[in-house]
Amino acid sequence: MKLFSVLQIMRPANIITAIADIVAGIAISGFLIPELLSEALIIQITLLIISTMGLYSGGIVFNDIFDLKQDQLNRPERVIPSGKLRLKEAKILGISLFIIGISSAFLVSYFSGFIALSITFFALLYDRYAKHDKVLGPINMGVCRGLNLILGMSINAYLFPEYYLIGLIPVVFISAITLTAQKETKGKNKLAIAIAIFMDLSIVFSFVLMSTFLNLSIKNTAIFIAIWYLMNLIAKGKAILNNNPKLIQKAVKIGIISLIPLNASYVAGFSSIFAATIVMCLLPISLYLAKKFPVT
Repeated sequence: MKLFSVLQIMRPANIITAIADIVAGIAISGFLIPELLSEALIIQITLLIISTMGLYSGGIVFNDIFDLKQDQLNRPERVIPSGKLRLKEAKILGISLFIIGISSAFLVSYFSGFIALSITFFALLYDRYAKHDKVLGPINMGVCRGLNLILGMSINAYLFPEYYLIGLIPVVFISAITLTAQKETKGKNKLAIAIAIFMDLSIVFSFVLMSTFLNLSIKNTAIFIAIWYLMNLIAKGKAILNNNPKLIQKAVKIGIISLIPLNASYVAGFSSIFAATIVMCLLPISLYLAKKFPVT
């Protein structure tokens, strides 16, 4: 089993965005404060990061497993159809990654473990069935990301229930990305992309609501949410004006990577601009990996 092929199928650039989800969730929970960082808390944060890496990459691996027949026609360069990784090897890899992800979460708490199990269920549901449905597919993928944010929030067992509503924001955004990705190999999805742009705008409005009803600092988060929105608006705008597969795939790639500034927006609003800037440092890493490995 070649290491490069394993990394290709795991989508390392995407995994970086999943790590940013966890950090954002921890910030929302109120635990991303220097005064609270004990050895025990650092261990829990590390376990949650390992968990999301296993869960996300496991879901991506099984996505390619279930897509084998379709990829043999449309994406023959992918790892499994190209023969770089045998189907049996990919299945062993995917199962192992899920086990690592679930086990690491249970070491933090039963609640974290339950969230990890839920992510695994919805990831497999999407990979096998939901992604073929124009309505359920985007929602299902969004639920996976929302749960990933909540996985980070689960570090605080006493978090007020209303904060978990923030987990709906990734549901909206990932649904928008998934809408954009529909027919990415063929084009002709201008309406879907236009709807996705409108959904992105609703997320900006949600940050205003959080500043009103929760303790988010809109002043701190403004620059980060602006970066996130402009990244998506420009990429999706180009995909509408010239509706070809290359620009659509680029808009999807930018959308996934832009999860980092979106997560930095949470961190800035609920923790500090300094912590958010550190999260933003993940962006060039993800962009570099996106050039070396597939994202979609």
